[in-house]
Amino acid sequence: MNPKQTLKQHFGYDSFREGQEPLINDILQGKDALGIMPTGAGKSLCFQIPALISEGITIIVSPLISLMRDQVIALAQAGIPAAYINSSLNERQIHKALLNAQNNMYKLIYIAPERLLTRDFLYFAVGADISMVTVDEAHCISQWGQDFRPSYTEIPKFIAHLHKRPVVSAFTATATPRVREDIINQLALDNPTILVSGFDRPNLHFDIKKAKDKLPTLTEFLLTRRNQSGIVYCATRATVEEVCEKLNKYGYSASRYHAGLSDHERLTNQDDFLHDRVQIMVATNAFGMGIDKSNVSFVVHYNMPKDLEGYYQEAGRAGRDGEPAECLMLYSKGDVSTNLWLINNNQESEPATKERNIKRLQEMEFFSTTKECLREFILRYFGETPKSKCNNCVNCEASYEDMDITIESQKIISCVIRMNERFGIGIITDVLRGKNNAKVVSFRLDKLSTFGISNKSKAELTDIIDHLVLYGYLRKTADQYPVVKLTAKSKDLLRQGASISMKTSRKSSKRAVTSIQPPLARVADRNLLEALKQLRLSIAKEQNLPAFVIFHDSTLTDMCEKMPGNLDEFMNVSGVGQVKAEKYGARFIEVIQGYVAK
Repeated sequence: MNPKQTLKQHFGYDSFREGQEPLINDILQGKDALGIMPTGAGKSLCFQIPALISEGITIIVSPLISLMRDQVIALAQAGIPAAYINSSLNERQIHKALLNAQNNMYKLIYIAPERLLTRDFLYFAVGADISMVTVDEAHCISQWGQDFRPSYTEIPKFIAHLHKRPVVSAFTATATPRVREDIINQLALDNPTILVSGFDRPNLHFDIKKAKDKLPTLTEFLLTRRNQSGIVYCATRATVEEVCEKLNKYGYSASRYHAGLSDHERLTNQDDFLHDRVQIMVATNAFGMGIDKSNVSFVVHYNMPKDLEGYYQEAGRAGRDGEPAECLMLYSKGDVSTNLWLINNNQESEPATKERNIKRLQEMEFFSTTKECLREFILRYFGETPKSKCNNCVNCEASYEDMDITIESQKIISCVIRMNERFGIGIITDVLRGKNNAKVVSFRLDKLSTFGISNKSKAELTDIIDHLVLYGYLRKTADQYPVVKLTAKSKDLLRQGASISMKTSRKSSKRAVTSIQPPLARVADRNLLEALKQLRLSIAKEQNLPAFVIFHDSTLTDMCEKMPGNLDEFMNVSGVGQVKAEKYGARFIEVIQGYVAK
C-alpha cells in the first residue's frame, strides 16, 4: 500500500495534514528526517506510516511512559501490532515482549532511552531487521534544550551497534534554531529532510493574568467550565496539594499528579483523568507531556513556568482535537523567585546549564509581562516571522494607548545610578516614592536626590521598570533576589531629546470570561451526539480504555453530519479505519439509524 492508502485503511483519514506526506515519502526513500511539528500536528503518523509500509521493525525512543502506553493501545485498536519497553514493566513482561519481537510479532517497538543499551535489548536489536530508529522528543538530546536528558546521548551508541545503519528520524514539538542544529549534529543525521511545519496553534487562546491571590482567579475561570476537561500546572508539589484540595472542596472534580506520589497513585489518577472520571488534573510538569488526550479544553499555569519551550509544550495539551481551547497563566513576581531557586538549587546542573536556564527564565518573564501579541512573541522565539497581531490573545483583544514614559524612565535610571546598582525593584520604587521604611533609612537612601521624586504608584513604577528591562535599558541579575543594573543603553534615555513610550491599558480586555464553545454546539442535533458519546463510553468501559481511543469527538461529530447507514458509508467517516469499522461500525450505525427512524 502507498502512504495515502495506509492512512485511510489504518487511521481512517482521507488526506494528510500540512507537511506530513513529503516527510513520509522522503523517509520511505531512505532519507533521514527531522520534523519540528507543534503538538496536535500529527507527528506520530510521520513515523507510524513508514513503519507499516517498510520491511522490518521501527524502534521509537521516547522518555514518556504514558505516551508509549497510549500510542500502543491506540495502534492495537487500529489493528497494528506494537509494544513498549520501559520501567513500568517488570522483567518477566520485558522478556515476553522481546521474545514476541524476535518472532516478528511487532512492527513498532517503543522504548525508553535508558533501556537501549541493556544486554537483552541490544542482543535482540543486533539480530533484528530494524528499518528505522525514531527519536521522539528529540530536543532532549540537546544541552540547549529545556529538558536535556543524558540518557539520550546513548542513542548514537545504540545505532552504531546495529549490523546496518537504519533510517534515523527525529521529532519534537518545540525547538529553537540552535536546538534543531544540535539535534542534527548529536544524532549524526545524514543530509536529513527538515520539516518545520510552523509552531502556530490557531485554535489556542492565550491569556496572562497578574494575580497576587490566585485561587479566586482560578475558580472564577473554572466557573463556566465545570463539564470540560483541563489541566492546572503548578510549580511545586505543595502547591499541587493545596490547589487540588481547594478545588475538590469547592465542588470541582479534580485529581493530582506529582513525583511525590507512589507509582500506583500516579497511574490511578492519570487513568481517572484519561477515562474522564475526573475533569481536572492538578499537576507539576511531571505530568502531561506524553498525555495523548484529545478533549482537553483548557490548560492553566497556576505559576509561571521556567521557560517558553516547556510552557508551549504544556499549553499544547489543550485543543488537540482542533477545537477552541484556552491557555491561561496566572503570573506573579514570586514565580520568578521560585524558578530561580529551583534552577540554582539543582545539584545535577552544570554551571553552563544553569546559566542557559536562567536566560530562558528571563525570556519567560519577558513573555509574561509584555503587552505585545503573545502568539507573535512565542513564534518569534522559535524562529518564525509571524504577523504582529493574532486577535486571539489577551493583548490583541485589550485596548491600549501609548504612554510617554521618558521622564519616569530617566528618574528610574538616575535612581539606579545613585544607588550604585545595589538594589532590587522593591527598594528602587520605595526610594522613588519617598518611603521612609527601615531598609531605606538604614542604607541612608532617604538622603539621595532621587528620594521621593515620583508620584507614580508602586505598581506603575514596577511596570515601567519591567518595560525598561524587556527592551534592554536595564537588566536584572539572575540571583534569587535580583538586583537592577545599568546596560549600554541606559545612558541613551538620559540624553536630551531621547524618548520612550509603553503601552498601557485604556480599559479591560474586550473578551469576557465565557465557556469555550464545545464541538457539539456545531452539530445539528445534540441528542444524537450525546447518544454516540454514551455508546463510546460504554464500549470504553467494556474494554477498560479511554473513550478517545475508541473514537475522537471530531469523529463522532462527523458521524452526526454524514449519518452512515451501512459499513461502506461508515468507512467514509473521518477517523474510521478498516479495523475500527469492523469492530464498532454495526453498533454505531444502529444508534444512528435508530435516531433517524424516530
